[in-house]
Order: sequence, then structure tokens, then C-alpha cells
Amino acid sequence: MPGRSCSETQAARASSKGAAFHQASALLAEESGRWHQPAFQEGTAAAPPFSGQGPGSHLTGHRRTPAPERRTSGAYSRDSAKAPRKRLPSLTEAGRRSQGMIRHRPAEAGLDLPQTDAELEKLAVKVYEQDIAKNKKMGEYGAEVVPEEAVILTHCNAGALATCGWGTALGVIRSAHEQGKVKMVYSDETRPLLQGSRLTAWELLEDNIPVTTITDNMAAWSMKTKGINIVITGADRIAANGDTANKIGTYGVALAAKAHGIPFYIAAPASTFDFSLKNGTQIPIEERNANEVRSFQGKVSAPKNVNVFNPAFDVTPAKLIAGIITEYGVLRPPFSKSIKELKTKVLREELFTWKA
Repeated sequence: MPGRSCSETQAARASSKGAAFHQASALLAEESGRWHQPAFQEGTAAAPPFSGQGPGSHLTGHRRTPAPERRTSGAYSRDSAKAPRKRLPSLTEAGRRSQGMIRHRPAEAGLDLPQTDAELEKLAVKVYEQDIAKNKKMGEYGAEVVPEEAVILTHCNAGALATCGWGTALGVIRSAHEQGKVKMVYSDETRPLLQGSRLTAWELLEDNIPVTTITDNMAAWSMKTKGINIVITGADRIAANGDTANKIGTYGVALAAKAHGIPFYIAAPASTFDFSLKNGTQIPIEERNANEVRSFQGKVSAPKNVNVFNPAFDVTPAKLIAGIITEYGVLRPPFSKSIKELKTKVLREELFTWKA
């Protein structure tokens, strides 16, 4: 939309109470068990709620139509103690919030179904607004580590399309751009689903932030020849020692950054941390359909019977990470210490009890 940024467009769409509800209620429904969505198979690091598509792309009214085919292992039960851990930690926390409201408040307050829906809508809007506020705070802290004349490389999509608005990694980039710090952003296309070229590049163009898209195997050479001086990515799950799971290819980017002396940063809210995991070896990794690799945009690109290894995520060791940008500030090594301090702050503020 000419003269209107991606983030502004998002905000305009969200100004409607119903629009905010549709987007945020998807997060609540994922974990509440109200519609008993199928769980991802054992081995899911972080299952994207919309399978890499835009927020709410499978929403119709308050319910969701079936998403594209996923590997599953039976129906998800809201009473399962283990099922929520297979999903994004942020979804788990939103689910706890909605479960508490669904299970207790209607009975206590004598609410009927329409009233319960209204309460859920209020909760969804609150979660939606809090998510954007956290992203904005993350952007403020993150912009402080971005150098002047920054040439930034990012991987996958961690922007307004991956959150309720503003974004995590792209939120940092947006905030830095507002301060006049961003010279260029290099966006990895992110094979095999091309979130970087389809989503990240589009978001940055909409916000008039200079962006150049590269294929994943060009990242190291771009670091050497294009003056890249900082890398910022999002995260899907972070262990207690700082090991970080993110979209496949992130580990390779971190290794290349280390080899070139370029600081590698993660941007993620506190809800991404899984304090129960000691290190990244305990993060299970989803393996996706082989045809995502055997074909490209509907065209056959490999022999149909060739073996394929298609992990959706990889784990970047904490030793490769310069800092983790959160809504509480930038965590620095040793991460075991700084993440422990973060956990104390989170528990103190009762963010994980989700009192609405």
C-alpha cells in the first residue's frame, strides 16, 4: 500500500476488535484444547501454528479450517502434561491463560456461552496488545546493539507476519531503522519454504527499509564481500544454557558469522525460553515432508525416489551467540547465569502464571 508501512498496515487491520481477536485467538485455541487440534509428532522443536503462512491464514470466524498436511501422532489433549512442550513456549503460555479462564471463570461467574466468548475475546485482545508491546520493547533494547551504518543479515521471518505486530528480529531492525542506523539488510531466502524471500523481503520493502535477498548458500560470501557487520535472527526455543533452536540454516549462518568476526544476535521474548531444558541436545527437531525438498514451487527439482533429510530447525550453540535480545534487555554470556536471572524476573512478575 503506497505511503503506508507494513507495520502501519498491520496496526490498521488490528484496530478492529474482531480482527485482533481472530489473530490472537488462534494462539489461545492452539493450546486450550477447545477445538482439539492435532498435535505435531514427537520431534517437533517448535511447530509453526500457520505452517509458514501469514498470521490467521487458516482462520474462519472463531475456528480454524484445517492447515496444510502436517505429521501428527494423534489428537492433542488439553489434559496431556507433555503435549504443550511440543509446541512454541509462547503458545503454551497463551494456552494456560485461556485454559484457566475456560475451566474456572465461567462456572464461578455463572457465564453462559456468549459471555464466555466475550471474555475470551477480551483475553485474546489483551494477549495481542501485550505481544506488540513486548516486541516494541525488544526493538528498543536491540537497537542499542546495532551499529551505525549497519549492514544486517537475517534469516527466515521474525517480523510482523510471525507475531501480532512489529516483530522480534525485524522489530529490532525496524527500531534501528527509525534511528537512522540501517544501511542495508540481507535477507536469506530460507530454503525450502522461502520465508526470507516471500515474507521478510516483502515486510522490509513495505517499510521502505533497504533489503537485498540472497540464497542461503550466499551468506558466508556476502559476509566477506558486502560489509555485513551484524546478524540478527529470531528463535523458536531457547534452552537454559542459551542454545537456540531456530529455522534450519541458522546454525550455518552463526558459524559463518563467527568465522568472519561478526556478532550474532538472537531476538526473542521471554516466553521463548524453556527453562526446563538444560541444553540444546534436549530440543526435539521436527522433520518435514520430503517433497518440500524434492520440488520447488510445484516443479520437480530432484528424483522422486531420492532420500531426503528435511529438518525444520537446527540448534545454534550458545558459544556462537553474542547476545539474546529480550523485552527485559540484552542477555550476555555466560548465558546460564543471565538466563537464570531472567527466569527470576519472569517468575517475580508472574508472567508465566498468566493472570488476565
